[in-house]
Parts: sequence; structure tokens; C-alpha cells
Amino acid sequence: MGYHHVPIADLEQHDDRAADVRSISGAVGLDHDGSPLGLRVYVLEPGEQAPLTYHYHDEQTEVFYVLEGELAVETPDATFAVGADEAFVAEPGSPHRAHNPAAADAPVRTLAMGAPSVVDHHVYDPDEE
Repeated sequence: MGYHHVPIADLEQHDDRAADVRSISGAVGLDHDGSPLGLRVYVLEPGEQAPLTYHYHDEQTEVFYVLEGELAVETPDATFAVGADEAFVAEPGSPHRAHNPAAADAPVRTLAMGAPSVVDHHVYDPDEE
């Protein structure tokens, strides 16, 4: 059996992105291509996006659960305002871009989950349709 207690405040910045990214799955050794789950906490200041530009995944389902604030998730059909205690799910093949709009007056804190944890994202350009 394996159990892990992970205080988020103890985690280091995950990568070189502008947003504050803390990898829970990385702290327990699951943050690699092919693991069952990628799990990160993002704090997005106004104008920041997480985790990637407008994109879609071949296999991965991506979920954003908003802890504080309001996350904007842009899709080809609409832009969704996802508030605290709400989740947004993007199934494989579904283009999306999660961000905190530049006009926002507060940061957004969100828990982002991807399963499986695979590097299968592709840039989506809505102008190519």
C-alpha cells in the first residue's frame, strides 16, 4: 500500500511557466509520462493561463476544479466561467484553454487533473477551421 500526505505549501515550483504551478503527483513519484494521473495546483494571476495554450489531448481527460476565484475556459463553442466549487472537464479531442482573464480583479486557484498522465497535447488554432 502507498499513502502520501502532501502539504501544498511545501512543494517547489513545478516548471518554468509564468503561473504558480505545484505538482502533487510529482511529489509522490507519479509525474511522468504513462502514470495514471497528473495532479497540480495552479495559482493564476490576472492574464495568466494554465497549463498550456489553446490545445487538445489525444488520450488524456483534463479536469479543472476551482478552489478560489473564477476560471475562464475557452472552447470552440463558448467560454465558460467556472467558479469556486465547480469543475470543468475536457474529454480527449476537445480543444480548450484555461486562463484567468487580464481584466480579472483576483487570482484563481485551481486543482488540475489529467488522466492518464501522458504527453499527448496538440496546439489548437481556431482560425484553421
